[in-house]
Amino acid sequence: MSSTLRSMSNTPSSRHIDVVLGDRSYTVSIGPGLLGDAARWREALRGRHVLVVSNTTVAPLYLQRVTQALEGMQWSTFLLEDGESHKTFANVGRALEALAHLGATRDACILALGGGVVGDLAGFTAACWMRGIDFIQMPTTLLAMVDSSVGGKTGVNLPAGKNLIGAFHQPRCVIADTDVLATLSDRQYSAGLAEVIKGAAIGDTDFFAWLEANADALAARDTTTLIEAIARKVSYKAGVVARDETEQGERALLNLGHTFGHALETAGNYTTLLHGEGVAVGMVLAARLSERLGMSHATDTERLRQLLGRVGLPTTIPAGMQPDVLLGLMHLDKKTLAGKLRLILWRGIGRAEIVTGVDESAVLAVLY
Repeated sequence: MSSTLRSMSNTPSSRHIDVVLGDRSYTVSIGPGLLGDAARWREALRGRHVLVVSNTTVAPLYLQRVTQALEGMQWSTFLLEDGESHKTFANVGRALEALAHLGATRDACILALGGGVVGDLAGFTAACWMRGIDFIQMPTTLLAMVDSSVGGKTGVNLPAGKNLIGAFHQPRCVIADTDVLATLSDRQYSAGLAEVIKGAAIGDTDFFAWLEANADALAARDTTTLIEAIARKVSYKAGVVARDETEQGERALLNLGHTFGHALETAGNYTTLLHGEGVAVGMVLAARLSERLGMSHATDTERLRQLLGRVGLPTTIPAGMQPDVLLGLMHLDKKTLAGKLRLILWRGIGRAEIVTGVDESAVLAVLY
């Protein structure tokens, strides 16, 4: 299936990027004031039933802004507690019960108003109800805007590992209102920048250099710089997804740092590290392993470490995590094949690749 990426006309304050997947497409809209611009997303609702999935932190801030645009429709809400530990199959069951109580038909739609946890769980619920209904991503964290809301990966966690249950289910559209980022804590904001940096580290040396030049403006939340960074990361990911929707090849590169990072998150019971923080540390570990295997140079590792540090991200394994435990958790990663680790490493900034058969002693060495 041939796929292309088309960028729509932009205004100075907003960007609109089409993700085109053969005969299917959806638009990612990025800019201020979009949640309140109901005309932009209300037209994507094809039926009369709407379930708004959010969490107890986001709902008091933005739920009314969304639901006031649902006049004339049959709608209800389903709220999660905040945090990765609530992205569970049990909560999917509760969300499905909420759809049943609403009487949702096959033309119903789920609005995912929240960060990556809400988006992943809402999308998976949409994929399950009547074998697939529409959902709209309304990400409220930077990390969700630049990563999990785009590409159709949905899922939930198990105690054994992250995102082990899931489905590919593309949204009808993505509404990324940059105004909502003003309420993010510095830690949550920095976690989102990890995914921005990851995109550049994988395959765009010019973007990486741009991030180095604009790191201070990004850390200070300069609006113009931030919208540019989000748009560039979304455009990059959308192109990859268009070429490899179900991760048969190139899309796996987007997991740079994730095999390490997911193990770190799991080892911390999803409370020690935010996802973006796990990815940041994981990228450094992947860079160190690449260096150890003779694939890259220490200068590339140091550039990555410095950039992550400048935007407030951790770059070392949290104290108390045991290398052998982390290695065991890495074997539960979805990218592992036939019991062998399949890692995303690099040959320097902008040149990531899939590597199999890495000697586990080399992996252990970077976990100490």
